[in-house]
Amino acid sequence: MDAIPLPDSPHWQRLGGEHTAAEIAQQPALWDALATLLASARGGTDDFLGDWLRQAHHRVILTGAGSSGFIAEMVADTINAQWPADVRAVHTTSLLTHPSLYLSPGHPTLLVSFARSGSSPESVAAVELVRERVPQARFLDITCNADGELARRGRERGDTLTLLMPPASCDRAFAMTSSLSCMMLAALSVFDASPWPQREQRLRTLAALGRQALDAWETPVRSLAQWPYSRVIYLGSGPLEALARECALKVLELTAGRVPALANTPLGFRHGPKSLLDPQTLVVVMRGIEPVARRYEQDLLDELRRDGVAGRVLSVGPGGDATPDDWTLHVPTLPDAWLAPLWLTVAQRYALHRSAALGLTPDNPFPDGTVNRVVQGVTIHRHD
Repeated sequence: MDAIPLPDSPHWQRLGGEHTAAEIAQQPALWDALATLLASARGGTDDFLGDWLRQAHHRVILTGAGSSGFIAEMVADTINAQWPADVRAVHTTSLLTHPSLYLSPGHPTLLVSFARSGSSPESVAAVELVRERVPQARFLDITCNADGELARRGRERGDTLTLLMPPASCDRAFAMTSSLSCMMLAALSVFDASPWPQREQRLRTLAALGRQALDAWETPVRSLAQWPYSRVIYLGSGPLEALARECALKVLELTAGRVPALANTPLGFRHGPKSLLDPQTLVVVMRGIEPVARRYEQDLLDELRRDGVAGRVLSVGPGGDATPDDWTLHVPTLPDAWLAPLWLTVAQRYALHRSAALGLTPDNPFPDGTVNRVVQGVTIHRHD
């Protein structure tokens, strides 16, 4: 399917953010398309996985670099809690430097690679490294690019399954937006232990909620981005800790580093990072669905608002106990990892509008090429 433009696409075209804006807005439609795609691919996926996840001595390593690595972090614990196999997230940037910490010839390993382009040197090298070091290795490549290096190398290999996302998810803009949410929801769907109709319905429900979230929060996000906060802090716990890291990265990327952004957990924030607060700091707490986690989040929100040091403190998440500084959406009781893409759309939109407010071009915030859409300049070193 083609990218779905925003109603104000001429506006974004003038500002150099047409692709980024459209790729954020198209996500709910792509989640619907993903449900259809995964349903049609279900037979091949189930055959490839077999009983791998039911074997306690098996390993599943979810991997990627940058935003793709954060996908792995957001979904790993939710998947691991459902199966006997050991499921963990390891960024390719760690796997390549310290493979002996993660790979063992005696542990059959399924490497799940998340890759928008599928052509970054780390993604390709990680597959080759696991293939060399683990005799019983299998590979699931979740990628948005049918012509990428991972997809090309995986063709006709019995140990590899390539799961392609909807074509429009291969973002043309610099920042990963729809590519990230599609690959994340694909992993959650493929590895979930519940019956397939329930998984498909979750995707359909999220698509409807995604449309609602984008509509409801567009105006307040655009308004928020006009305030010249000099730094942004995102906080989240459980799977939302990695979400907070992705949210912070979006600000860094789309503002070309002009607005420093950090991430932490609500509990961890008191252990030193709180010292960063000043009237020029925006704090955003990504609220979870778990009742106890919500109590910890609320404690910190109350504390920060009471202290009055930060420029603004707000939260984004499921409805309940709302104040004027809480942006809420009424959602079904789903695991936090499944709901994370909804909250991510807020951070994506904020980074887009903040980039434009700074006079940058969101589709390419680094016109000098110091940072690239597909990472460059990486030399792969062998460990032998």
